[in-house]
Amino acid sequence: MRAIVVAAPAAEVSAVRELLAPVAPVTVVAGGAERQESVSLALAAVPAGVGIVLVHDAARALTPPELIESVAAAVRAGHPAVIPVLPVVDTIKEVRPGRAELEVVLGTVDRAVLRSVQTPQGFRYDVLVAAHAAAADPLTDDAGLVEKAGLPVACVPGSELAMKITRPMDLILAEALLHVS
Repeated sequence: MRAIVVAAPAAEVSAVRELLAPVAPVTVVAGGAERQESVSLALAAVPAGVGIVLVHDAARALTPPELIESVAAAVRAGHPAVIPVLPVVDTIKEVRPGRAELEVVLGTVDRAVLRSVQTPQGFRYDVLVAAHAAAADPLTDDAGLVEKAGLPVACVPGSELAMKITRPMDLILAEALLHVS
């Protein structure tokens, strides 16, 4: 069984439902104040019989279908949780928090062991529901909840196209990529 559940701002549920109806059958639910709450509310609307859940951010609108299938295939292969990742290419510094112009470097982090995480993140349905139920502190992604629960999270290669579109420069790049395709 396949289903699409979208968490949208409460005031926009009808508009999102109307926008998506011509594209695919979709269930639209009111999201929460934070991402984690929105995912929990969407999980509650997943129909019975769904065994694999992919959690995706709308901000990653250019994610190629091949990446989505790669994540789903890895969960189907037996991994309880799977995330797409890219190697970190910048040098990363750990700093002592302070005003940005006055932060002090504490050290350089070995980027060879760092990965930038993307979506969709894939999970066995039961694993993600249990991780959300056990969550004590909010985290920035669902894989973090599964990690806290003590389960392994597998990685598949991500895609540069699955960039997060959150800043004005990201939008300019995304528009340029769409014109190239």
